[in-house]
Amino acid sequence: MSSTPPNTTRARFEGKAVVVTGAAQGIGAEVARRISAEGGRVIIGDRSPLAKDVVAEIEERGGQAHFFECDLEQFDGAATLAEYAVSTLGHVDILINNVGGTIWTKPYEQYGVDEIEQEVRRSLFPTLWGCRAFLPHMVERGQGVIVNVSSIATRSINRVPYAASKGGVNALTASLAFEAAAKGVRVVATAPGGTEAPPRKIPRNDGVLTDQDHAWYQQIVDQTVDSTYVKRYGTLAEQAAPILFLASNDASYITGTVLPVGGGDQG
Repeated sequence: MSSTPPNTTRARFEGKAVVVTGAAQGIGAEVARRISAEGGRVIIGDRSPLAKDVVAEIEERGGQAHFFECDLEQFDGAATLAEYAVSTLGHVDILINNVGGTIWTKPYEQYGVDEIEQEVRRSLFPTLWGCRAFLPHMVERGQGVIVNVSSIATRSINRVPYAASKGGVNALTASLAFEAAAKGVRVVATAPGGTEAPPRKIPRNDGVLTDQDHAWYQQIVDQTVDSTYVKRYGTLAEQAAPILFLASNDASYITGTVLPVGGGDQG
């Protein structure tokens, strides 16, 4: 195993205290690895103990990382994560809110009321709670960066509740950035498009998928590829790089921006 992932430096996050949520797999795990490779001290907040594997990988490469198990769909989970991060690292420079992901994929009229509520709780509330829990600490210090991970799926098919949740993340990013800029805190977001990733370690839901479920999901794949200019899914590295840029001092004059990372699809 190489000492660092490819295309990284040691400069941008040297000594920075960074919290990454939802980093047991996928984009979040890639972000945590790369921030560590560039010198950051990382805390992963996730409700899955599988995040310990990412911490172990970071430590094997010589980085510093910690795992804190918490349910970020509840404010208490975000609040205890913030307390743990400050007590462990001394302060928090950067928060990356990455928890989210559509649970079901089907036409809107097929969703149950409870399913709609679960989708919003999964893909909007963790970012709302994360911002609320960490913001007072950053305001008190007069500095900090919050990077929210949204989605270009604000315009897509077969996942309307998820789209509405990510639209909320976009609005939160713009409005909070307006409030927080004078207090020294930047708030930005990326909006990933379709992303190639290893098979999920944690299923989005526990249900058995029918042929119809597979067909509805394939419609999402087809629409996603058709909507991009480059006609392909992105890679984890291609999604992590813009997140790291926005989190770094290279983006010090950028706030309130939601950056689409969807091969040309603007969402």
